[in-house]
Amino acid sequence: MSDRLTMEALRALRVRRQKERTAGGLSKDAIQVVVGMGTCGIAAGSRETLAAIREAVAAGGFNNVSVRQAGCMGLCHSEPTVEVSVPGGPAVIYGNVNAENARTLVAEHITHGRTVASLVYATHAGRSRVGLDGFETYPKQFRIVLRNCGVIDPDQIDDYIARDGYAALEKALFEMTPDQVIAELDASGLRGRGGAGFPAAKKWGFAKIQTADQKYMVCNADEGDPGAYMDRSTLEGDPHSVLEAMAIAGYTIGASKGYIYIRAEYPLAISTLETAIAQARAYGLLGRHILGSAFSFDIELRLGAGAFVCGEETALLASIEGKRGMPSPRPPFPAVKGLWGKPTVINNVETLANIPVILLKGGAWFAKIGTATSKGTKVFALTGKVVKSGLIEVPMGTTLREIIFEIGGGIREGHTFKAAQTGGPSGGVIPEQFLDLPLDYETLAKIGSIMGSGGLIVMDETDCIVDVAKFYLDFTVDESCGKCAPCRIGGRSLCNLLTKITQGNGVLADIDRMREIAEAMQRASLCGLGQTASNPVVSSLRYFPDEYRAHIVDKKCPSKKCKSLLAYAITPEKCVGCTACARVCPVHAISGERKRAHVIDTAACIKCGQCFTVCKFQAVSRS
Repeated sequence: MSDRLTMEALRALRVRRQKERTAGGLSKDAIQVVVGMGTCGIAAGSRETLAAIREAVAAGGFNNVSVRQAGCMGLCHSEPTVEVSVPGGPAVIYGNVNAENARTLVAEHITHGRTVASLVYATHAGRSRVGLDGFETYPKQFRIVLRNCGVIDPDQIDDYIARDGYAALEKALFEMTPDQVIAELDASGLRGRGGAGFPAAKKWGFAKIQTADQKYMVCNADEGDPGAYMDRSTLEGDPHSVLEAMAIAGYTIGASKGYIYIRAEYPLAISTLETAIAQARAYGLLGRHILGSAFSFDIELRLGAGAFVCGEETALLASIEGKRGMPSPRPPFPAVKGLWGKPTVINNVETLANIPVILLKGGAWFAKIGTATSKGTKVFALTGKVVKSGLIEVPMGTTLREIIFEIGGGIREGHTFKAAQTGGPSGGVIPEQFLDLPLDYETLAKIGSIMGSGGLIVMDETDCIVDVAKFYLDFTVDESCGKCAPCRIGGRSLCNLLTKITQGNGVLADIDRMREIAEAMQRASLCGLGQTASNPVVSSLRYFPDEYRAHIVDKKCPSKKCKSLLAYAITPEKCVGCTACARVCPVHAISGERKRAHVIDTAACIKCGQCFTVCKFQAVSRS
């Protein structure tokens, strides 16, 4: 193909694009308008916002305005987000830009050079589109994995190349041996970001030394934790970083074939990857004799049906092979005997996105970031009862307090922090006493949680810890493949006991019983799903024993979340007889004449809470 690049042609293209454009892939002389088009933005209406901006720019007859799309900027709480940069002036990020106020933005900022104060989210004086770190809305953050997300157009390979894209692959192929690549990874201290934290260099090294006629490189993009969307957003905003890393891994371990296993529930990420793969093939960055070298490597997508257990590597491989996604005993590990019995390396999206930067800047540079045992950065999906939910990337060792209160803006609606959940269904709850501990693999393990893939859910005093544990057990019971008895039976038993407690039927002996079941699951389950499924129960029993006792002994839910333990009553002195509560009661459990105090028939009450919600006089109490 005429578009296929040699090493020299790639270098020339990069220099040309860097001269023609800013590092974000936009014309240096143009007013730059960038609209975040990740899934979060699209759900909030960014397609309509983008269309409105383009329409207003066209109607205004501007010939110096470049309107582009990018991936998620990480400000998911303020979508749709739009960035406007005027040559010689500050860059401004606007939040909550709908189609209507997008026209105002064009009329004011682009036509008259006046910022729209009511929409301004953040500014950066003198910025020239080199990344998002300089904005004050990204305090404490350091973007390596997310370096291009919200900056480049993910559907334009030249935008990626202009930001040193595929330079690391070029360096590996023409300046480094496979052993040197592994040595650089080893020097970086990069550990797998999928949850287990296994050193990437060791995994690649194990596969490299195997003798086989075929080896495989697999990207695990089967992100399934509730509240987690780190990998999805990375693929939507910067797919080429993963493709480049997979090609580097293929060269290093001797693989010629790669697979990206991604759940079919991620249509935008899949579409973006398909475009990126086609573009990389057209440029000769995938396929035969990459960049004119002797190395050949290609990538295919494999769509998963959304089974959480397929995040476990042996279950994932079984699914790629067309089998039911169920884990297998290890050893042998996939690096020795993996896909179709051949040596296979599996890394998740976040792990791979670090690789090009490590090769370009050096393992020693990367190792200076983070803690003594946990190097680099970690991407978190910050969600829950926090003011500024979104996608963040921080150095390892950053504390929960910094993440929640400095990056996340604190707890919503004036409530107080109660706990945070890291690691999703496999993690544990972290109480207030640990807000100032550094987040790294070892510290989290000591307090009964895990890093996991990066979900971080914040809870306040209105959240019931017992109910949270039940939620996660419900999830893992549904997602268990059922292959091994400890997980299949133990998970269901734990879930039943938690249900019993939240319904007011628990006894104190249930606590010891749950601990026994949890220990058995941890010791005997076949894979990580069963081994860690009890973590939410164990950690919540450890840090919130009084909350369990309140449910069991007092038959009360302190957070007033467990419906079976609630009781509703009407205070006669406060009731004005407006009949609002009686009118919304679905079972007619409330009686009383107009302008006279009403009463609730507790035997008939189904505890739906409608009366409590509708009463304007605080006459309905809930206990």
